[in-house]
Amino acid sequence: MPLYLVIEHFKGRDAVPVYQRFRERGRLAPEGLRYISSWVTEQMDRCYQLMEAEDRTLLDRWMANWSDLVEFEVHPVISSQEAVEKMLSGVIEPRA
Repeated sequence: MPLYLVIEHFKGRDAVPVYQRFRERGRLAPEGLRYISSWVTEQMDRCYQLMEAEDRTLLDRWMANWSDLVEFEVHPVISSQEAVEKMLSGVIEPRA
């Protein structure tokens, strides 16, 4: 299943409203979007989340629930093991 690294930039560098909403309403993720793990910067102004979804539009639906408090970057990612397998199988050619 496709993985996405989601970088959340808390608007105004303020995490308080984000955590308040999470405490009151939960993650607000649609069915089929799976939260895997997350890390927050020590400054509490940014969060890095690993999410999984077969349908990329589920991420858009989830982000719409938070867009008043958070600006998002989304990057499709693969595991290190998958990257090694691609390199060894020749799927990825070395860059010149």
